[in-house]
Amino acid sequence: MKTQPKHVRFQASKSRGSVSGLLLHPRGAETLFLFAHGAGAPMTHPFMESISVLLAARGIATFRYNFPYMQAETKRPDPKPVLLSTIRAAVGKAHSLAPDLRLIAGGKSMGGRMTSTAAAVEQLDGVEGLVFFGFPLHAPGKRTAERADHLSNVKIPMLFLQGTRDSLADLSLLTPVCRKLGRRATLHVIEGADHSFRVPKKSGRTDEEVKQELAETVGEWVKGLDG
Repeated sequence: MKTQPKHVRFQASKSRGSVSGLLLHPRGAETLFLFAHGAGAPMTHPFMESISVLLAARGIATFRYNFPYMQAETKRPDPKPVLLSTIRAAVGKAHSLAPDLRLIAGGKSMGGRMTSTAAAVEQLDGVEGLVFFGFPLHAPGKRTAERADHLSNVKIPMLFLQGTRDSLADLSLLTPVCRKLGRRATLHVIEGADHSFRVPKKSGRTDEEVKQELAETVGEWVKGLDG
């Protein structure tokens, strides 16, 4: 029988109340990934759901959660303090939901960047690594790398999953960022993928095959955390 996600709620911040989360905990899992959504889509977005299912097949549990603005079905993201508070609250909730699992954290686009921002300000309790599904290094057409400045203060391993057609992360800028981070950073490039990890038909690959590669890469990277 296929494992079904468990619906939970937790207090995101003192000012914004509670938000929803989805825990997918496959039998035998040893790791839990705190999976934050991007700026424009909630935790139930098909991409996040697909990745969660693929990770579950590899023995990795996931805890997806909404930020307060998305819970309220508004378009404008919360102020940074609220986003960071929500991430820390999600870490605390994950510990209570699955106290025996090791924790990694991150997310899609903005969710990943805010998670690393939180980790740069103060270490996330028990989190052993960060995973970015499309790190948003810059706005479209604005080739700067200032959004990565805080990464030097993140002291745990980081996995960057990036497409060559990602308009929010020019690889000529991101590659040197990862190189500067040294052994803490692993960059895995998906040829032909855009920011949503979609690939053109002429690539000879399907979007589902790309998602399989993403999940497999995360799985292998998690195994490497023990090394």
